[in-house]
Amino acid sequence: DYFFVDDAEFERRLKRLDFLEHAKVFDHRYATPEAPVSAALAKGRDVLFDIDWQGTQQLRQRARADLVSVFVLPPSTKELEKRLKTRAQDSAAVVARRMSRANDEISHWAEYDYVVVNDDLARCLDQIQSILKSERMRRERQTGLVEFVRKLRKAD
Repeated sequence: DYFFVDDAEFERRLKRLDFLEHAKVFDHRYATPEAPVSAALAKGRDVLFDIDWQGTQQLRQRARADLVSVFVLPPSTKELEKRLKTRAQDSAAVVARRMSRANDEISHWAEYDYVVVNDDLARCLDQIQSILKSERMRRERQTGLVEFVRKLRKAD
């Protein structure tokens, strides 16, 4: 969910270090407040971020052990432009500006743990779900595993 605040409130929260990450993207300021993310994680829930490379770098610095990063590539720049126009959220000028920066944005792909190409939405979602399922099975992410193995070994 998006929560909108004025510039003064954004600056106050930035100075208080209330954000896990923040960035200015295409003349808009974005940030992720830490409190709701921490609350969700404390309940054992996964948190999915839809952020650019700047935010990902900040998250990596703050929470590397808990971060799984996935870079979603378009099948082509022509298809990217078509999708931006089709969603009809931005003016032609904004779409042109986004496209002029697309190569720079795409250049950050190698900084991510995983890369998927969104040439088919269902397949892309399936790949991302597979990544998340696999990452949840990492030994260090399985809560209670140490105690389970300890009890298992004592049972013999």
